[in-house]
Amino acid sequence: MINQFLHFDREVPLAQSLKIVSLERLESALTQSIGNRWNIVDTEGAYIIGPAPKLIASPDMIAVPLRMDIEIVGQLMAQGASRTQLETACKWLEMVLAASSRYRMAADLHLEAIHSDFEMLQQKHEALQESERQYRELSAELNERVQSQVAAIEKAQRQVYQAEKMASVGSLAAGMAHEINNPIGFIRSNLSTASGYVDLLVNAIKNPGREGSAAILDVDFVVNDFPGLLAESISGANRIAHIVANLKAFSNIDCMDDGPIDLNEVIQTVAAVVGDQMPPTISLSLDLQPLDRIAGDRGQMSQMLFSILQNAQQALTEKGGQILVSSKTINAEIRIAVNDDGVGIQSDILNRIFDPFFTTRDVGKGTGLGLTVSRDIALAHGGRIQVESEEGRGSTFTLIFPLSDQIKSDTQEGLVT
Repeated sequence: MINQFLHFDREVPLAQSLKIVSLERLESALTQSIGNRWNIVDTEGAYIIGPAPKLIASPDMIAVPLRMDIEIVGQLMAQGASRTQLETACKWLEMVLAASSRYRMAADLHLEAIHSDFEMLQQKHEALQESERQYRELSAELNERVQSQVAAIEKAQRQVYQAEKMASVGSLAAGMAHEINNPIGFIRSNLSTASGYVDLLVNAIKNPGREGSAAILDVDFVVNDFPGLLAESISGANRIAHIVANLKAFSNIDCMDDGPIDLNEVIQTVAAVVGDQMPPTISLSLDLQPLDRIAGDRGQMSQMLFSILQNAQQALTEKGGQILVSSKTINAEIRIAVNDDGVGIQSDILNRIFDPFFTTRDVGKGTGLGLTVSRDIALAHGGRIQVESEEGRGSTFTLIFPLSDQIKSDTQEGLVT
């Protein structure tokens, strides 16, 4: 590790300065110059290097000061050499020390630069780590907020879809009640008439006299009218049974079914229920070609078709019209078209019909969610809805579903079941 207290301009002892050079070559050069009786000591007289660690004081011993710049850092001492030789050797040694000092200074400066860069890098790294920590905390907080918002949106979406379901069920119940009340009305009327006929016949049987003879005069009328009453009542009962059977087949709108489904069967079931509610002025016909089964939820498919057929019925005027539901397979796609010859859709609102709560009906006559839910159900099954409309000439809603085994029930997650 780099010493954090290292500075290139620090004072360096003579012994440390000499370590930078080759001592063996230094000793060899000095020995050749001034003999083998010499040594170098520091300013306190402590031996550093030289072949003669301990020189005995004598008249021929000479000491010459060693300087680095202008500061004395030690002495070169020798015996048997002239002062001139010793001073020359000392100048050469000072040159070596100066070069050593410059080398040391450059090395220290380089090390300090590296150390400074390293410290700066460490500071940046610590700042980056702190920034990453803050971003992670922010990301976790945002993720938690997003999950909370998604959960709230999904809950609201389920509530909206449930509201649309309840609206559909309410509309269906109202229509069914009206359709069932009609046959019940004339069945009750016929039963009341039949009850009167029975009373009349009982009176004729109990009173065979003149009064009974008068009653018998009406027997022929009773005999002629009674079969008609029964036939009409039986027809009404059959009508009710037919409506109930269709309603029972449609009642799985709230049941999960992820198995393969035949869309033609779904169309026939929904058309039977919707057809029961249509006035005589509206003609509902089917043109169904054989279809492969697809994976999906039968109840959701029923809800989607029910909403689109209701939409087609509402597009027709009081004069009535025609609704045609057709199915076929084109290019590995199932296409179900619902066509009506009603008023059509205005071009300026055509791109808004799938928006939540958008409706052209009067306030209180619809939630504005039927087509929105239908589109979402189609998307959840890997399909889509295309709309073609011409104002005054009618509309065609085409439901398109791919023929693929890869459609999984988990793609329907988020829809109301």
